[in-house]
Amino acid sequence: MRAVAEGRLENTSTAFQTHIDRCLGCRACEQVCPAGVEYGQLLEASREVLLESQPKPDFANKILRFALRRIWLSPLRLRIFFAASRLFRDLGLARLFLKSGLARRISPRAEFGVALLESSRPIFPSPRASTKSGARGENVLLFTGCVGEGLFARVNRATARVLGANNVQVSTPKDQVCCGALHAHAGDLEGARELARKNIAAFNSDAPIVTNAGGCGAMLVSYKHLFANDETLAEAAANFSDRVRDVSQQLDAAGMLTAPSAVESLVTYDTSCHLLYGQRTGEASERMLRTVAAKNFVALNGSERCCGAAGIYNLLQPDMSQRVLNEKLAHVKETDAAILATGNPGCQMHIGAGAGLAGMKLRVCHPIELVDQAYERAGFYNLADGKQDS
Repeated sequence: MRAVAEGRLENTSTAFQTHIDRCLGCRACEQVCPAGVEYGQLLEASREVLLESQPKPDFANKILRFALRRIWLSPLRLRIFFAASRLFRDLGLARLFLKSGLARRISPRAEFGVALLESSRPIFPSPRASTKSGARGENVLLFTGCVGEGLFARVNRATARVLGANNVQVSTPKDQVCCGALHAHAGDLEGARELARKNIAAFNSDAPIVTNAGGCGAMLVSYKHLFANDETLAEAAANFSDRVRDVSQQLDAAGMLTAPSAVESLVTYDTSCHLLYGQRTGEASERMLRTVAAKNFVALNGSERCCGAAGIYNLLQPDMSQRVLNEKLAHVKETDAAILATGNPGCQMHIGAGAGLAGMKLRVCHPIELVDQAYERAGFYNLADGKQDS
């Protein structure tokens, strides 16, 4: 990065591109840097340089650019895309493609992509419930996320139920859009800013902004950096970023209700890199899980290390990603856990896909889903005849 900035290395050089492309962007290096360098911001800036200096990207990057620009920036197209994805998953077509071997015959990358979608399935039935009474405590705004609402709506509903049971009033701004993390990770910082502007406008209040996705949270916190040199939005972006909290942080602040364990099998926890190093709150998420897992919780060796998902790194750099994932799965096997909880949808899908293709009998979910199950069994909710979430 320094060599390119100082003109000692061309930004079109293979060495520069290889180094930047192969970085996971987990940001663990920031925690041990004595100078406190925010490497994640430098990485995204470097990828922006690469994006602009590659007039003829390969096929995978062409697809990525098309998706980011033509689908992710359009709320309508994005809803259609995720509706089609859910239909493919819920009709059992993803599972059929995997079991028949058809996905692998197309390519190993295609097989893993289908496995990612299949691993977004719920592992528990959604509680047909609502909180017992109207919350009278602090009001918060829920950031639902694009993948979060598109494939993991159940996690957003569970988040709202659990917060409500802890006397937190939850509102969901209707005009919110994707956080922009995929754009930023790919070097499309202008696309990330376009989405960020809409979110800053949609969350225009002083209420805390709660997210249940480590990747989204880290991106939302970085809005202040995205607009640091924008005279018109710098203050609003900084105010936005300062209000972002993970759901576990919010529950910590509210004084979380405890409930009997809802987990009969061993459960372990893998920390999302962006939750740990981006939002710096991985411990709160683990504490939240321990309140319901109790004696059935088993610590995961290397929990603080990246799983290899890193946005869509697993599809762009499949070999490197698989090497990282294999290490993670080996540590998961050591725990004998039947359930793994992690606070980011990308990590959840990545570990779930890898475990499924490896023949492991491992169920993967968000920690808040286990809390939700515990709260339902403890009688914290009213029964209601609502439809189940995806």
